[in-house]
Amino acid sequence: MRPDIYVLYLLLRLFGLLPLRLLHAAGAGLGRLSLWARGRTAHDTTVNLSIARPGLDRSVHAALLRQVMAEGGKSITEIVKVWGAGPEKMLGLVREVRGGELLDAAVARGKGVVIAAPHLGCWELLNYWLCSRMPMAILYRPPRLAVIEPLLRRVRGALAPEQVRAEGAGVRTLYKRLAAGGTIGILPDQKPRAGEGEAAPFYGRDALTMVLLPRLAARTGATVLFAFAERLPRGEGFRIHLLPAPEGLDDADPHRACAALNRGVETCVERAFVQYQWHYRRWSGHGLPNPYKRG
Repeated sequence: MRPDIYVLYLLLRLFGLLPLRLLHAAGAGLGRLSLWARGRTAHDTTVNLSIARPGLDRSVHAALLRQVMAEGGKSITEIVKVWGAGPEKMLGLVREVRGGELLDAAVARGKGVVIAAPHLGCWELLNYWLCSRMPMAILYRPPRLAVIEPLLRRVRGALAPEQVRAEGAGVRTLYKRLAAGGTIGILPDQKPRAGEGEAAPFYGRDALTMVLLPRLAARTGATVLFAFAERLPRGEGFRIHLLPAPEGLDDADPHRACAALNRGVETCVERAFVQYQWHYRRWSGHGLPNPYKRG
């Protein structure tokens, strides 16, 4: 680990001592500041909310936007706690698990488990919780700054998932893990590269959707579960949710399968709507109409 990255690690450990409630308050302030600045994040969030919640009264939309921006800020500052305090202490902040029996049944079935974890709540804590119960491999794209990887390995400690690159060899590794009855994790709402996705409705509007997850389910017979870690109010901790996949996710027709995948994401989002990553340009790219153009 480079000296400057090690200093960053020490700072994370120091600030990780701060109460989660304080960090969330700071994050909410950061979100409100970002909204006041009216930059790209605020613009894209506004557009996305108008798609997902059409027809809202202006004042209701404005109040929802403020909530979403505040929660987005919390998602940034809570990482200081998640990485700084360490996995064991963070797991002590899991106050409730809903749907845990679904995971137990899926593992016992022995056909492999695919955890579909949307950009919702605190997905880093979700990784800790899952890895505390079983070995897991996750599909990921390397950070733009390669020097960050040693830091991530250090802060995640023994509960770090195996990271599989989103490329040919990595995808083959996922198939092998599932064939052996293992568990893998994928972000189901990650926008795929050109040629690797299917346009399917998400909140009533076509979004480019990955075909990989439905293919994994169809070809291996693995159980797909959606999961997320909900942020509780006033820094009280987190609630883990596990939900069954919608019918049709393993359909041979990619459009039907991707539509089911998006329904699964929507079901998760509706349980903690303001905690979704609404600044992500989910409805753009690769030939789809771009709603994010400024007039």
